[in-house]
Amino acid sequence: MANFYCEYCGSKYSSVASLTASSCARHPDGSYKGKHKLYEGSEKSQYTCKYCGQNYSNLASLTASSCARHPSGNYKGKHAPAL
Repeated sequence: MANFYCEYCGSKYSSVASLTASSCARHPDGSYKGKHKLYEGSEKSQYTCKYCGQNYSNLASLTASSCARHPSGNYKGKHAPAL
């Protein structure tokens, strides 16, 4: 059975429909101000931030902390997964 993950928060869902149906706590527009976004990469043992290159063991950990090299400014946005 395939797993589907949110790019913003790392939450795991069993279908794309269930993922995109609910609001995301870590949406870039603000908590619960937008829907989850499908992470289009594959499941991996390590996830890398596309801005700074830091590695995390899962998407939830990666997207939980602020990034020193975020395009909005130092620590003004969360890490984002590289595909």
